Amino acid sequence: QVQLVESGGGLVQAGGSLRVACAASGRTFVRYTMGWFRQAPGKEREFVAAISWRGDSISYADSVKGRFTISRDNAKNTVYLQMNSLKPEDTAVYYCTAKPNFGGADLYALYDYWGQGTQVIVSS
Repeated sequence: QVQLVESGGGLVQAGGSLRVACAASGRTFVRYTMGWFRQAPGKEREFVAAISWRGDSISYADSVKGRFTISRDNAKNTVYLQMNSLKPEDTAVYYCTAKPNFGGADLYALYDYWGQGTQVIVSS
């Protein structure tokens, strides 16, 4: 069992940066692929980024490549999403998620555990 708690969301101006974090509990965290998804009002939840448990496999959505960086600290049971050059269209609730392997990292239905989400608002 893995419990996920996101933090670090907030309001930022376009062009600014924000880092969200996800603290995981459960002794199997280090074996899990961790992902970030987001959901904007009236839209479906969409893939943002994912990282394998060793950190040697990483995937990003095209919309965030070059602006967002996912990382993890297994000693702290924490995964991060550094978001730079933020745009108003990045406004969404950001969800942390976990699954046992990296395959299909961008597929919502394959993830087993989800956090409650943290709101990110980017003003123009």
